[in-house]
Amino acid sequence: MERNVTLDFVRGIAILGILLLNIYGFGLPKAGYLNPAWYGDITRSDAWTWALLDLFAQVKFLSLFAILFGAGLHMLLPRGKRWIQTRLTLLVLLGFIHGLFFWDGDILLAYGLVGLIAWRMVRDATSVKTLFNTGVVLYLMGIAVLLLLGFISVNTPNNSWVPDAANLQYEAWWKTRAGLMEAVRNRADLLSNGLLALGAQYGWQLAGLMLLGAALMRSGWLKGQFTPRHYRRVGALLIVLGMVINLPGIIAQWQLGWSYRWCAFILQAPRELGAPLQTLGYAALAWGFWPQIYQSRLVNAIACVGRMALSNYLLQTLICTTLFYHFHLFMQFDRLQLLAFVPPVWAINLLFSVLWLKHFRQGPLEWLWRKLTARASGVPLARTSR
Repeated sequence: MERNVTLDFVRGIAILGILLLNIYGFGLPKAGYLNPAWYGDITRSDAWTWALLDLFAQVKFLSLFAILFGAGLHMLLPRGKRWIQTRLTLLVLLGFIHGLFFWDGDILLAYGLVGLIAWRMVRDATSVKTLFNTGVVLYLMGIAVLLLLGFISVNTPNNSWVPDAANLQYEAWWKTRAGLMEAVRNRADLLSNGLLALGAQYGWQLAGLMLLGAALMRSGWLKGQFTPRHYRRVGALLIVLGMVINLPGIIAQWQLGWSYRWCAFILQAPRELGAPLQTLGYAALAWGFWPQIYQSRLVNAIACVGRMALSNYLLQTLICTTLFYHFHLFMQFDRLQLLAFVPPVWAINLLFSVLWLKHFRQGPLEWLWRKLTARASGVPLARTSR
């Protein structure tokens, strides 16, 4: 099957964009990911950095990746049940290893688990409309649960929102100086909490995004089968609409001083509502301006990153955990300063991908994943891929 280079480019944008927020998961305490006032106070630099990333990036690139994951599930349907289930089960295993032994911010486990359910819904959907509407309903159910959790939650912030000094010291210790078993024990606790959140709330949204991606792939929208003018107009509209929905939540959180009662749950909802629209707007602009940008060397390098999405995602973990945990840079920088680490990591992703794909057809982990899937499922590969 001939590759869709535009789709690879959009996937590359998603992988690179995810690092804009993940850098805070590497460089700050767990509480710092969503709460810019995690230390009980906040500088103007931190506030503005948080606000701009919330408006343009927070949730958006994760949503884009989930939509593309769902599109990939639709593309895998001809492979059959055994291939898909084996492939996703291996992803679950990889995510478990990644989350337990390397970094507690793993997304692979969640994608694999939800994908094992979502692919059947993609397969059994009778029409694009049914698939799309089901995705929308599931996504909105996830937001409804988020709001419900906000209304029933206690008013007092816990250590996951504003950690005290003892908890900050302990988190820094087990991430940077403790032995392997202490780190694994803490990551196991975080992994179990993440699985509870996945089952109770986030899994609904993730499944909804996957079904939306599958519907858009089945309709031809994610294949670039509409006119550039259509994509440009739709892209601009969706981006503006997503920002309009998101912006009041950003302003309200700032005005409330990132109060746990409102900001940990209820005021997350505007961002979650606007994110899929803004995400699809970003993707639409890629197709809308593809005739103007496709010959760019940078665009082609980003497409290479997208072809090696799994390898590059894990490479980001390897680089960042080494820097922040083994070179003791954890909690040494504010939000704006941490963004300075992003372009060098991007450069490594780009250079690695371009050089690797000059010699091989797939990234190293993509190749291994495909080979193991073929071996475990008993479904032979149609042709060699390396």
